[in-house]
Amino acid sequence: MALIIQKFGGTSVADPEKIKTVAKRVLKKKKEGNQMVVVLSAMSGETNRLTDFALAMQEIPDTREMDMLLSSGEQVTISLFAMAIKAMGDDCVSFLGDQVKILTDNSHTRARIESIDSDRIMETLKADKIVVVAGFQGVADNGDITTLGRGGSDTTAVALAASLRADACEIFTDVEGVYTTDPNICPKAIKVDRITYDEMLELASLGAKVLDIRSVTFAKQYNVPVHVRSTFTETEGTWVVEEEKEMEGKIVSGVTYNKNEARITISGVPDQPGIATKIFTPISDADIIVDMIIQNQDTGNGMTDMTFTVARNDYQRTIKILEAVVEEIGATGGIHGSDSITKISIVGVGMRNHSGIATTMFSVLSREGINISMISTSEIKVSCIISEKYTELAVRTLHDAFELDKESVPEEEILS
Repeated sequence: MALIIQKFGGTSVADPEKIKTVAKRVLKKKKEGNQMVVVLSAMSGETNRLTDFALAMQEIPDTREMDMLLSSGEQVTISLFAMAIKAMGDDCVSFLGDQVKILTDNSHTRARIESIDSDRIMETLKADKIVVVAGFQGVADNGDITTLGRGGSDTTAVALAASLRADACEIFTDVEGVYTTDPNICPKAIKVDRITYDEMLELASLGAKVLDIRSVTFAKQYNVPVHVRSTFTETEGTWVVEEEKEMEGKIVSGVTYNKNEARITISGVPDQPGIATKIFTPISDADIIVDMIIQNQDTGNGMTDMTFTVARNDYQRTIKILEAVVEEIGATGGIHGSDSITKISIVGVGMRNHSGIATTMFSVLSREGINISMISTSEIKVSCIISEKYTELAVRTLHDAFELDKESVPEEEILS
């Protein structure tokens, strides 16, 4: 008997009929001899609807009360799902995050899971019942309801799989798996059968929306096999697993992009020790995440430029914070930037053992007349900041250049 965690997103449980369809799918898996734990998101659009209500009440909604409000969405879907299972002749128990003690820190609207008390779930499974748990939510040590932020239901599912030592964690969504790039932009994109945790971490952090990055972190840390697949077909999806030797044979596994980026430059910054701290500390204190950072070399006049990226929705707020900083540090060139940029990236574990990949990427973009304003690299990825208007062209061109629509491509062919 295997223990399977299955998570279904908002589009999978968008209405009562779809919830019944999900219930039938879960029951089929149980009848094959498996113990089943199901994690559900709120119905599609419900979180946005509740957020709009909150904004109608308060310009900047109180975060504690936002968690109380938003957590109600999952309560609806889990109770309806449990009713559907009972109507089909089996038994099911629904649990909220605080009922199964998914303990988190106190960071409302963006809490992180610290531990899970799995005793109640295990008792229910031993009674031959299906367990359904509200995704996206937990409870702080003071008893307050917390939520995990967008994509939090994925994290709930993988964290439960780790805590329960499940045999597999299946993430059901509206796509059939992880693709070599966004198929809406590039018709040649193909589904990947297996991908490593590291590659998936990079793809998730760089804009791929198939899995939440925190869920992949949990999966890697606790070696949880994750199967990303479609709710609406029986097609095998993509397995996210530990790296296997044959996976290094494919140099680049995917191309991804993130339009939720903004670039900020402070010009004429005094080239002195401690200046970076003065710039980035107030940004950090405002819970704004800085991604890429480039500091130009001192040209001999004791001044330099500092360029970095933040999330697009943090752009204006960051500019406002920096107005006081610029005056304090005596930056002579002021602040300028753009929120019409895209971060385009290539990812692949095979890049660790092959040179010339970045050069190929730069050459391909150059031939298309696409200017690169920033570059960031790791062992298995290369990212470039480009103008947003070139996003689709860059994705298709890079996908073609690395021949990602083919199962395997000779190294000399890619680097030629």
